[in-house]
Amino acid sequence: MTADLISRSQAGDDQAFAELVDPYRRELLVHCYRMLGSLHDAEDALQETLLSAWRGLGGFEQRASIRTWLYRIATRCCLQALRTARRRPQTDWPPPGHELPEPTQLGEVLWLEPIPDDFLTGLPDTAPDPETRYEALEAISLAFVTALQLLPARQRAALILRDVLGFRASEVATLLDSTEESVTSALKRARAALDRAASLRHAPSARSAGSRAERELLDRLTLAFENNDVDGLVAMLTNDVLVSMPPLPLEYLGLEPVTRFLHMVFRPRRSRRVTPTRANGQPALVVYIAESGVWRSAGILVFTMSGDQISAITHFDRIVLPFFGIPEELG
Repeated sequence: MTADLISRSQAGDDQAFAELVDPYRRELLVHCYRMLGSLHDAEDALQETLLSAWRGLGGFEQRASIRTWLYRIATRCCLQALRTARRRPQTDWPPPGHELPEPTQLGEVLWLEPIPDDFLTGLPDTAPDPETRYEALEAISLAFVTALQLLPARQRAALILRDVLGFRASEVATLLDSTEESVTSALKRARAALDRAASLRHAPSARSAGSRAERELLDRLTLAFENNDVDGLVAMLTNDVLVSMPPLPLEYLGLEPVTRFLHMVFRPRRSRRVTPTRANGQPALVVYIAESGVWRSAGILVFTMSGDQISAITHFDRIVLPFFGIPEELG
């Protein structure tokens, strides 16, 4: 069947090409997302990948699987995107009238977006190699994707292809037009950098995903936000909680700075509503604030759980809401 689709595609049958590549669209999009840290950029890279594949299919000699060939093209497109200037979203956060306290630190990763859990369903088990280091949930968490963005581009690609997707070192070398020695060296440096990454200290516990503790925590969060209960929210946080707000560089680390930050954000007391969702394998809330009779979104908050507490809160602008199928305003 695949050979027939390839033959028909090479003859110019665009319907056959769609059938050929459709099984890989979702996993290629997630690959581009890990590389670029942005779903907007990942969608652009996926479209460029498919266009390049269509144009280059005549030269496909079937010495590798169609999946491997597509990953090679997708990785090249992402590396090219990382070499060029990338757009930055406009943000209207913090809301007008708010003055934020001095941050604890400035974040290094500014260009970061969440990915809805719906985009992650049905992904194949692509990591059969026992040396693969990262499980599926860990490899899509905000902490992990943030850490990836701090790696040089080719180190990032090598680590994703080898340690997340399970390609053999020789395959990674082919995908990157490199040598096994170079790939091994890049992996060593990338792994060492990830071991030092501060963001991974706020990685979620895999056992918490979709758990009863998570559901109960979301119920408590909903009550806290809709009742402007800052103290109730603070009671759910770990002592080393981290609040970040890409693309703003401001970060608040530790219970005391985060408490001051939350008290300022919740002042003045305004009517709020929330809608639960999930992103990056983590619980999330879309927050709406009443403005002139309309509930207008203030963005989405993604929560990282540590046991039955919250170890990180990441705020994203409402520009990402269309990916979640969630409106920016409620009547």
